[in-house]
Amino acid sequence: MLDSLPFPIAVVAHDSGAANHIIAWSKKVDQNRMHVCLAGPALKLWEIAFPHASISTLTDALSNAKSLLSGTGWASNLEHDARKMARKLGIKSVAVVDHWTNYRNRFVRNGEEVLPDEIWVIDNHAQKIAETEFPNTHIVQLPNLYLDNLVKEVLSNEARLTGDAESHVLYVLEPIRQVWGGDKLPGELQALDFFVKKMDLLLLGDNPSIKLRLHPSETIGKYDQWMEAQKGLKVTLDDSLTLAESIAWSDVVVGCQTYAMVVALAAGKRVISSIPPWAPPCVLPQPEIVKLTDLLPQKFPAGKVTNSTN
Repeated sequence: MLDSLPFPIAVVAHDSGAANHIIAWSKKVDQNRMHVCLAGPALKLWEIAFPHASISTLTDALSNAKSLLSGTGWASNLEHDARKMARKLGIKSVAVVDHWTNYRNRFVRNGEEVLPDEIWVIDNHAQKIAETEFPNTHIVQLPNLYLDNLVKEVLSNEARLTGDAESHVLYVLEPIRQVWGGDKLPGELQALDFFVKKMDLLLLGDNPSIKLRLHPSETIGKYDQWMEAQKGLKVTLDDSLTLAESIAWSDVVVGCQTYAMVVALAAGKRVISSIPPWAPPCVLPQPEIVKLTDLLPQKFPAGKVTNSTN
């Protein structure tokens, strides 16, 4: 996987998405040949995967490396700064795109675009998008080892579970970072409200058990007020140690457009997008993902924006 890059490799990441893939590709690499500068969710993931890893500053990581492997997250300028520094140092720069949205914006901060020499993606859908967005950049599709490993873990956990009669619904959360339809509520809360109001369309039976799984970038307590307001629903915060354990427990997985839904789909779960009809449609390209809006008896006219969630 990483043998195509000159060693030593500087690994720079902040968000969890790309970090998960880089970790999966790095499992068999001598960690002494990698200089890592990590922060945020990526740092936590790396420390779990490689407990004895040494964390460098950005300057030290790049000054001692011959290539850069970076994430493309939103929550930090760290990866952007790393690509700028790699360009100045004249070392090969590779960026990992882990999703299917906003490709161009991932490489822009304060109006400045810094593209890598090469972009790595993890499926055919992403490759087509990247080749269209960046016709002059080398695009490489790598095996999705992270997804493969997670599916194996889900199946292993399922084998140890005993079933019960009620439906198990796992709602995988994510920060949307925008509001929809003129509503003051963040998109993630609008989607949750839309889900519970239209949940009967999913034929989940009487009083299903619902667990909310926080996104790695979200804080505990964010959804406490929302959960307290759900009278008559059996809603709890998921406390499973791993995403695989959470998915294994579930019968149905619901969310907006987070990568956890793709994992659940690959593990054979029924997957629903809860994005409401007044919001931009779900960007996940997998056709097997059911859109809750498609189950509405009377759809909104195309392009109509409304504040209503009824």
